[in-house]
Amino acid sequence: MGLPLRATKAARVRGLAAGAAVTLVLTSLGCQTETGRHPSGARPSAHTATATSATTSPGRSPSAVPPRGAAASAPPRTIPSVRDFTPASGPGWRPGSGSRVVADPRGPLGDEARMIAAELGLRTASGPARRGDLSLALAPGQSGGREAYTLTVRDGRARITGPADAGVFYGTRTVKQALRSGGRLPEGVIHDRPGRPQRGLNLDIARKFFTAGWIEARMRQMADLKLNQLALHFSDDQGFRIQSSSHPEIVSPQHLTKAQVRQIVALGQRLHITVIPEIDSPGHLGAVIKAHPQLQLRNAGGTTFQGSVDISKPAAARIVDQLMREYAPLFPGKWWHLGADEYLALTVKDPQASFPGLAAAAKRKYGPSARVQDLVTGWLNDRARLARQLGKQPKAWNDGFFTGGVVNPDKNIEVEYWTGRLKETARQPLEYLREGRKVVNLNDAYLYYVLGEPGGFTYPTGERIYDEWSPAVLRGSTPIADKSLTGPNRVLGARFAIWGDHPEAQTPAQVAQGIRLPLAALAQRVWDPGKPPLSWSEFTRLAERLGV
Repeated sequence: MGLPLRATKAARVRGLAAGAAVTLVLTSLGCQTETGRHPSGARPSAHTATATSATTSPGRSPSAVPPRGAAASAPPRTIPSVRDFTPASGPGWRPGSGSRVVADPRGPLGDEARMIAAELGLRTASGPARRGDLSLALAPGQSGGREAYTLTVRDGRARITGPADAGVFYGTRTVKQALRSGGRLPEGVIHDRPGRPQRGLNLDIARKFFTAGWIEARMRQMADLKLNQLALHFSDDQGFRIQSSSHPEIVSPQHLTKAQVRQIVALGQRLHITVIPEIDSPGHLGAVIKAHPQLQLRNAGGTTFQGSVDISKPAAARIVDQLMREYAPLFPGKWWHLGADEYLALTVKDPQASFPGLAAAAKRKYGPSARVQDLVTGWLNDRARLARQLGKQPKAWNDGFFTGGVVNPDKNIEVEYWTGRLKETARQPLEYLREGRKVVNLNDAYLYYVLGEPGGFTYPTGERIYDEWSPAVLRGSTPIADKSLTGPNRVLGARFAIWGDHPEAQTPAQVAQGIRLPLAALAQRVWDPGKPPLSWSEFTRLAERLGV
C-alpha cells in the first residue's frame, strides 16, 4: 500500500538550486567566534573535552587550516539551536576543493548524502572518509531516538551519526546552517535531539488554494527548521481540493491532481516530513453537500446549517468512508485527521428539540438515554475505527470530544487542541490531559494565521511565540502548571496553522512572508525546551542570514 519509502531519482534532484548560494556563502564567510557565551543556546556538556589544535601540513585542504589564534570553539548558530555542545580547540571544518560527502550511495543514507552534497556543491563518495570530508553513518545503538544525531568535528573532518536516517538528515541541516551563519563547523561534538516528536505546519488548501510548487517551497523551509509534519486540510465548505475517482463530482475546479500529491508526499519522504490528510466531518462538508444536497442537515423548521451533513442518513457516512479508503494509499504516513469540529447541530440551545431526526437516530443506535451528542461521538468513533483499519493513527479537533453521554470518545484519538474562544463549547485542555489523552498544541491565540483576521483573530507574530509561548501553553497565554501532564509523552508537539477564511486577503507570496518568522520561532520552541538563547532581534538577524 502507498508509495516507496524513498523518492525517485528525478525527485532527488528537484529543488536543490540552493547549493550554488551556499557555496557562495562559504567562500565569502570566515569563522565566527564569540567568547564568554554560547550564542546558539547549546549547553556545554558535563564531559567537556580539551583538544590540541592540529598542525598544518603541505597540501592540506583549506578545511583543515586553523584560523589565526584558534581557541576553544563556540557552538554554531542555527535555528533551532543545538541542545548540547562539547567544545574543543581546533580549526573546525568547512568544505574545501577536495571535500566529499561520504556515505553508501545505495544505502539508507543515499538521499541524505546526495542532498547535502548538492547544497554544498560537493560530490558524493562511498568512502572511506579522509581529511576534509563530511561523512554520514547510522549508529543503531545511539541514544536519543530516531530524530537524534551526533555531529563530531575533529582532525579536519566532520561526521554525522544517528540511530535512524531522520536524525542524520537533521544533522545535515545543522551543517548547512552552521556554514551559512559562521563559515565553518566548530571543533567539538554536538549531541542534538527534538524536545517534541510532532512539529509542523497545518495548511488549509480548501478555502484558499495553494499550488503544489508553493507547498513544496514551504516544505523545504520546514525541513531546514527540522519540522516534520505537514497537515493538509483539503475539504471544507468552500472547496474540495484533491482529485477523486470515487466522487469526482465534489472536486473543485482548482485542485491538486493525485500525481501532484504523490510528488508532495515523495518530497516529504526525502525531507522527513509526514503529510497528514484531513477530511473534516461531519461539519465543514459544504463542498460535498453542494454535489449531494440530500445530505444537508436541516432542523425541525427546515433551516439548513452550513457545511453540516445529516448523520442520521447512512449515505453521509458512506461517502466519507469511501473517500477515506480512496485516499489512504495516497498518504502512506502514520496519521489521519478526522476533523470533527464545529458540528452545528450541537451549537443550538436544545439539539434534541431542534433536530428530532438526529435525536431519534441516537436512541435507535445507542439506547433510550442517548442524545444527539452521542450520535456525533459515535460518528467520530466509527471514522476512527476505519482509520485504524486503514493503518492510520486518528486525530481530531478538541471540540469534537464530548463528556457526559452514553457514548465516550475513543481514548486513542489524538486531541488537536486549538480553541479557547468564548463562543465555542470548548473544554479546558487540562480535562483532556487528566483523562489520559495525548494532545497536540494548535493554540489559536498564538499559532493561528487566519486570512482576513475575522472574528477577533490577528496575525500572530514570531516574537510572541518566541517570548511567551511553549508547548504547555495550550489555551490562552497561561501554561498548564502540572508539568507531569505536559511532557513530550503527553503534549506531543505543535503545529502552526494557516486558515483561508478570507482567501483574497493575502496573496500566496504574502502568506509565505507572513509565516516565515512565526514558523522559525515555533521550530525553536518545539525543538529545544529551554528558554531561547538569543534575544528576538538576534534571532531575526540570524533567520535572515540563514534564509529561513
